[in-house]
Amino acid sequence: MTTDQSDIDIKKSFGAERDAKIAGLLKGAVDLHCHSGPAAMPRILDHHEATMDAEEAGFRALVFKDHYYVGMSHSAMIEKLMPGLQVKLYSGVALNNPSGGINPHAVDHAIKTGGQIVWMPTLAAKNHIEQSAKATKNFPASKKPMLKAEPLTVLDEAGKLTDATLKILDLIAEADIILAGGHLHVSEQGILFDEAIRRGVKKMLVNHPTYVVEYSDEDIRSFAALGVHMEHSICMFVEGRGYKHDGARLKQLIELAGIEKTLLCSDLGLTGSPRPVEGYRRIVNTLIEQGFDDGQIRALTGGNAIKLLPADG
Repeated sequence: MTTDQSDIDIKKSFGAERDAKIAGLLKGAVDLHCHSGPAAMPRILDHHEATMDAEEAGFRALVFKDHYYVGMSHSAMIEKLMPGLQVKLYSGVALNNPSGGINPHAVDHAIKTGGQIVWMPTLAAKNHIEQSAKATKNFPASKKPMLKAEPLTVLDEAGKLTDATLKILDLIAEADIILAGGHLHVSEQGILFDEAIRRGVKKMLVNHPTYVVEYSDEDIRSFAALGVHMEHSICMFVEGRGYKHDGARLKQLIELAGIEKTLLCSDLGLTGSPRPVEGYRRIVNTLIEQGFDDGQIRALTGGNAIKLLPADG
């Protein structure tokens, strides 16, 4: 496998008939995890380019994710400057150090400016930092050195959720937006999601359960049974620097949670990997090869995700 940029960015052909089938299946796709730029880390496309790609492919919605800043203003301005745009643009807040960490004020601001998702700490999660010698060893670095992250957790010294975390859960429940586990360890996420359910949070998401957060197969099965969606990152199943699992493993992971509780989102935009829409094309081909039917593929690549966004999305 090569990760040479000139190879990866070229649209891969699967044959004219298969290409046409894939294009049809991607009409209405939804990407809840698009890492376009500008960003502190190198990106292969910006928000405008990601929007153009998604629009051309007939996507229904696109969520810009950055580890350091909210993207709602970018979404609003792009939609204003591109009248007639069919793809809906969204963003949210990642609770890392630049947002004040586990900060209810940052969440409140995100909600009031149209944010649709709250990612618990990612790069600054205590779990992410503790895995710097293994799982996150090759995590993309910023273009310029940044201040060392201060480790974040949603738990206090007694192992209970902090007051700030509880306030955030209430804000999410009231606004009926998505709670994402970020890079918190599965042991933290279990406590977090249990309390979220008690407080009325309806939309819950585990980001890349097989990476950093250390979900076991049984964890995936049991959390999905509670109503939590499993979001698998396409970048980990297609050619590129993020590749970790083959199609057979993807099929197994989908079966663990069930079609209805599984989402496939790109987590793409990083260098050394395909553009987000191209990643979707490749994962759809993988799903076809693994025997999934058209209805299942549509659910995995958009039908399930759109239910987590506003009804007019």
